[in-house]
Amino acid sequence: MIIDLDRFIATERPYWEDLEACLQTLEADPDRRMAYDEVLRFDYLYRRTASGLAQIATYATDPQMRAYLENVVARAYSAIYTTRGGGRRFRPWSWLRGTFPRVFRRHLAPFLVSAVILMAGGVFGALAVGLDGEAKAVLMPFAHLQGDPSERVTREEQADGHKRLDGHMAQFSSQLMTHNTKVAILAMALGMTWGIGTVLLVFYNGAILGAVLLDYIQAGERLFLTGWLLPHGAFEIPAILIGSQAGLVLAGALIGRGRPVALRARLMAVRGDLVTLIAGCGLMLVWAGLVEAFFSQYHAPVLPYSFKIGFGVLELMLLALFFSLAGREPAGPATPKHSEGL
Repeated sequence: MIIDLDRFIATERPYWEDLEACLQTLEADPDRRMAYDEVLRFDYLYRRTASGLAQIATYATDPQMRAYLENVVARAYSAIYTTRGGGRRFRPWSWLRGTFPRVFRRHLAPFLVSAVILMAGGVFGALAVGLDGEAKAVLMPFAHLQGDPSERVTREEQADGHKRLDGHMAQFSSQLMTHNTKVAILAMALGMTWGIGTVLLVFYNGAILGAVLLDYIQAGERLFLTGWLLPHGAFEIPAILIGSQAGLVLAGALIGRGRPVALRARLMAVRGDLVTLIAGCGLMLVWAGLVEAFFSQYHAPVLPYSFKIGFGVLELMLLALFFSLAGREPAGPATPKHSEGL
């Protein structure tokens, strides 16, 4: 029995408004997949609001308040028990500009962890090459990286140096896309090793990158290095990190620390996010492969290094803006957050 109706409404109204805000978000973007914590919060708000409606309907006489709660509860019931996705078509543009960046931000911590591991591997690779010249032959994965950097730069900067790939650009680009996509998918799949394999793979790739960077820097080829790596690396490296991010998300679902939920339910909760991350990663690697084959391989005097570096910096800025801002809800009245306790 409600003893003080005004106090009851004042206490419960924020929860009702929270539920209404969740419904507005779902109705504005029917394709959006809720995270596991969001599902739990939504269910809690629905049950609490339904309980409030029952008490209002029994002990109160305000028809407007009752109608408002009936509307909110009915919409929430429909969102929970109506099969979502029936008859809807996949909308690639909506997925790209909304779903992908939102999922990326939702799992930002695993991405940052991957970035730290990559940098640690880079430091290791640079130290290995700097302290032991023989380490270069072990770490460098391609033969053209094992020679003298200055000699390579001299060959590449010849007026016809880029013509070595004439007629083979498309093939070279497809090879790059295929190889890098395999690495990204492997990084995600190795999440099944509770993340150990993912960590080792990211560290190893960081070691290769660090070894290459130090080798060219020691040879005094900083300008060539930046103009060569930045245009395609601006997308390629973040894409590999996103593949690793997916692997760590998978590992987190397997470990399930602090979440007393069945393994099947934990995996079901992240499967959509994993598909989104790896699909977005694949698109980024397609672009990186095109840029590396058709742009990065052209050096001065064909393409000035300042132009190539500026292009790479622009890519980084646009990518950062995309992941920071795309898919965010329009600014509106702030919705207060409340604890789950009664």
